[in-house]
Order: sequence, then C-alpha cells, then structure tokens
Amino acid sequence: MVVRLPTLKQIDSLGADFGLILTPDEVEAFQQAFKGPLASYNRLEELVPPALAPVPPRSPGYRPPVPENPYGAWYWKTDIKKAGSDGLLSGKKVAIKDNICVAGVPMMNGSALLEGYVPELDATVVTRILDAGGTIAGKAACEDLCFSGASHTCAGGVIRNPHNPAHSAGGSSGGSAALVASGEVPMALGGDQGGSIRTPSSWCGVYGLKPTWGLVPTTGSMPISYSVDHCGPICASVEDVARLLSVIAGHDGWDTRTIAARTGDYMGALKQPARGLRVGVLREGFGHAESDPAVNETVRQTISALNAAGVESAEISVAWHLDEPQVWSGVILEGAAEMMLKGYGVGNNVQGYYPVSMQEALARGMGTRINDVSPTVKLVLMLGEYMHRNYHGRYHSKAQNLRGLLRRAYDEALEKFDVIAMPTIPFTATPIPPADAPLGTVIDVALNMQANTCSFDVSGHPAFTVPCGRVNGLPVGLMLVGRHFDEPTLIRLASAIEAGGDWKLN
Repeated sequence: MVVRLPTLKQIDSLGADFGLILTPDEVEAFQQAFKGPLASYNRLEELVPPALAPVPPRSPGYRPPVPENPYGAWYWKTDIKKAGSDGLLSGKKVAIKDNICVAGVPMMNGSALLEGYVPELDATVVTRILDAGGTIAGKAACEDLCFSGASHTCAGGVIRNPHNPAHSAGGSSGGSAALVASGEVPMALGGDQGGSIRTPSSWCGVYGLKPTWGLVPTTGSMPISYSVDHCGPICASVEDVARLLSVIAGHDGWDTRTIAARTGDYMGALKQPARGLRVGVLREGFGHAESDPAVNETVRQTISALNAAGVESAEISVAWHLDEPQVWSGVILEGAAEMMLKGYGVGNNVQGYYPVSMQEALARGMGTRINDVSPTVKLVLMLGEYMHRNYHGRYHSKAQNLRGLLRRAYDEALEKFDVIAMPTIPFTATPIPPADAPLGTVIDVALNMQANTCSFDVSGHPAFTVPCGRVNGLPVGLMLVGRHFDEPTLIRLASAIEAGGDWKLN
C-alpha cells in the first residue's frame, strides 16, 4: 500500500473541515509540506513489525450446526493443543470469548462487521492457556461488538440460558457462561467493561471473576474502552477460576496496564479458611428501584450462613455507588465511540500491540455493513459521537476525574472490611425479547441490569460473582468485591460459599 500525496483540492477541503481559510498559495505550500511526513509513512509500510508468540500448527475447526449448538453459545468449535505442554490446565477444555484472537480461527466478535475475518495471531491469554496444557475448545459467541448486557444482539443469533432457554444468558460474554453452565466446558474466558463477565455468570449460575483492572493482559483482544477493559475467567467451580486466573494473570511485555500487576497465590487461597474475614453488606446494592426482593433475600441468607464458617458481616453504606452508573456512562460512551470510529476497534495513542489485520477488517466492515449492526451498537456510536462533537469531551473528562472519588469511597469501606457484598444483578435473567419487539424494548432489556456491576469497571476493584440460589428456577448471583489485586481473599470467601451447600437446592 502506498500513501498518496493529497491533491490541492483535498488539502483545501481538509482545512475547511477545521474552519481554516487558506489562500491558493498556502494550499500549495501545505501540499509540499506533506511530502516529508508521507515519506515516513511509506517507509513504515516497508518495515516488518514484531509478532506475538509463535503459533503452533492447528486445524481451524468448524462452525457447529444447530444440533451441536442448542443454546447458540458456540461461534466456532476447535480442538487446539500445544504439543508437549503441561501445567495447571492439563486436561481442561477452555472456550474463548469471540472478541479474543485465536490464530487461524474465524473471529466475528458477535458482529456482521467482522464476518469472514481470520486473525493470524494468538492473544496473550490464548498462548498462556496452551502453554499451561489447556485445550482451546472453540470460540464462544458474544454480543455485537460486546455492546449488550443481555444475549439477543449477537449477529449469529440469540444465545439462550441453559436454565430456561426462553430467558437471556446475559451478556456480553453470554456464550462463555452458557457453555460452562451447560457442561460443554469447565472453563471459559470473558471480557468485562460494564458487567460482561459477571452478568452472564450470575444469570447462568456459574462462577465469574472480573479481575483487578490491569491484572490480566488484553493483548490480541478487541477492546471497547482502554480504561475499563478487563479479561477474566468464567468457570464451573471456584478451583477452576483459581487455576485459570493463575495462568492468565501478569504483565506480558505489551499491555502497559499490566505493568503494575501484582499476582497472588490463587491456588493457595483455596486452602485457606474464611474464618475471620469481615464482609460489608452494601446497603445501596439492594436498594435499586428494579431490585427483586426475592433476589435480595437469597443473597442476604447466603451471607448470614457464612457466620457458621466464622465470617463476620455488617451493613455498610457507600453513597457513591448510586451515582456510579452516571460516571461509568461518561467514561465508556465517548471512549467506545472513539475506539470504534477513530481507532476501528483497536484504538490509538496507547503503547502496546496493535492487531492491524483486525483494525483493517473492522474498517472494511464499517464502510460496507454499518447498517447491519445491532441497535445497541448504533446507540453507543451516535450518542458517544454526539457528546464529543457538541460538548468537546467535557463530560468524558469530568467522569474520568470523578473516578478517583469513586475508587476512594470503596477503598475506605475496604479498610474496615475485607470484602463488600451485594447482589450481582438486582433481578434474575429476563425473557429474550421477541424478534418483532419495539426498538425501545430491544435496547432497554440489553442495558438495564448493570446498576451494581459497572461500578467496579470504573473503580477497577476485583469483583467475583458466585451462584447462591434460585428464584423461580433461575440462578441468583452474589457479588464479592475486594481490594485491588486481592483476588485471593475473594477466592477464599467464594470457596466457603461453594462448600456451604448446593445452591441449586435453594
């Protein structure tokens, strides 16, 4: 590809876009001034960038037919191993959320915009799983560009809840949670920017951990917004969460967010009793207008039952929790719109590894199939760009500044308590809207569940959803929030809850 010198007319038009009034002589002078920088771009085209880890030989797998995919949770099936590898994940099958690159395997990220794209690289987390003896069992279906907390916007079709297929699996990592809940795999990777690990894990009755921001590298994944992107495990047991987190956590030399990562002894935490831990029961986590009293009661009963394991609990208040969704909206809407519109799903101006082929694939899709995206993607793109154009980033900047106050409020609570607890989602999985549902309904049920979860994408605290019972046959999740990089304490407490009884009987 050659970067061409713009015509005089193009330069005049570029200036006009910025409100510049250029004379013909100035236009010609700027054209000449372009030549030096464009020569640098053309030299860049000739240089060969570094690759990520070498890719072992593999079969690309196949797209499973409907009889093999009853919940719509698979996008692609594979059987990828690394010869001679052994470790914590030996014998474990892992599903990879389809916003994460697996070399040679089609990647759609739930969107028509990427249909047909096949990455040539493995994300860091995929390399680490293979090195630890794990088997990549396939790509788990997800929501359109991950812009939904329910499971009805995936371009490949609706993802259904194994506990009741008429209900949502949750999003955006719905395929990951549904595959674990249905027993197809014991482990999966999810992504979380507003609750996308914890929502589907809660609604599908599995264990989902959003790690501390910056603990797990997202190199080789399609982001939404740099400052709230997380990657983490969705598993059938607390032990499997500890195993998978042990493998994927830590700086990878590329993702600068992980430079300050402090990994812990997650497997060792499984053996430590919960006795002596102090749990703060967050009043504001139960007090939403949409909170289901039966969900609240199930969560409170589970916390009270921990007293038998020597866990102390008391109610606490963090007033900022109720304002946090507003802060989150300010951060993510303009951040996501910029990532998509100007960075084509990769972003810019951040030190790290850029999957150029993924960027080019999304740019092509946006140029030819933008009308095929879901209503939630259209909403985020238009609303984020509207705020940017008309208010010049003011509210995004203010929201970023407020993050420090929000984080401090939780930190102060965690000085008195080891863990903060609340319902993961204030209600159980919602029915999947019919195909002819009004646009407003389609959007509302995709975004109405994040009152408790999105707080901790903004604050960066680790948050672990643990199944704790049922309401009308649908799972209820209890969310445990800890200090930054203190995932071991969450694992200790989650193990006590898991050992306390079969939540399916509640």
